[in-house]
Amino acid sequence: MKRWLAPLIACAALNAAPVLAQTPSGDGSPAVASGSSLQVSLALAAIRFAVPHKAAPPVWQEAQYGPFRVVAPDRIEMAGATDSATPAQLAALLRDHPGVRRLTLLRCPGTYDDIANLKLGRMIREAGLATHVPANGSVRSGAVDLFLAGRERVIEDGAEFAVHSWRDRFGREAGDFAPEEGPNRAYLEYYRAVGMDPDSARDFYAFTNSVPHADALWLAAEDMRGWVARLERPARPVLAVAQAAQPIVVREVAAVDLSAFESAGMALLDLAAPEAEGWSTTRPAWASLDSHPRL
Repeated sequence: MKRWLAPLIACAALNAAPVLAQTPSGDGSPAVASGSSLQVSLALAAIRFAVPHKAAPPVWQEAQYGPFRVVAPDRIEMAGATDSATPAQLAALLRDHPGVRRLTLLRCPGTYDDIANLKLGRMIREAGLATHVPANGSVRSGAVDLFLAGRERVIEDGAEFAVHSWRDRFGREAGDFAPEEGPNRAYLEYYRAVGMDPDSARDFYAFTNSVPHADALWLAAEDMRGWVARLERPARPVLAVAQAAQPIVVREVAAVDLSAFESAGMALLDLAAPEAEGWSTTRPAWASLDSHPRL
């Protein structure tokens, strides 16, 4: 307490004490305040200023934004498929919870809107979120693209992944277009935007399209780690200049993606949900990266 504040409180207490302690005397003259009353007043004044009120700590509450759930100030979880509304839901989440740094994907079958899903992946990348799949996580189809968008990618043993070709509302798939034209070009540019070099982007995209949309290729944790290692390896020297300008390239890619899909009037479906597609619940043997001819 500042030195000048104590005398001021004492003076206020002295002035107030006679009023509080006054009782009529026998001859009608006011009585003088007792010493005990003055001590009580001073004690109350000291307590009031010496012990400030402490607000109760805030109680953490989980919040839901579409398929995203905020489970801690720095962590969110995702469960379910994405659609056209999901980018706005993630934007609202990041606005309300700017401390989020990690996205855990639990059971994520894919997307009903691949245009929105590619936007979502870029948002995850630009926000600098790390992506994580726990031991019981299942990341399939379009959700694999979201996992790859993480600045850091963590896969626990026991996690599973599934890839297959996308399909548009006309029933066309990746093989119905030239390798680097139309929607195929959009996907290749997306994989480059999230950190793949051109060769890895082509290889991974070909790998996902090696299975038709009606089926799926299942990957174990160690298989997916092989692709992550290709994303995280040092860039080749010949790519150094191009990568230095990556922020500008990424903005241009976003425009190319939208025009590639919308000019063709496409509504792409990239969903791998055995329970929804009527697949057999018996999953095939784990695929190996070595079994793919382009690797």
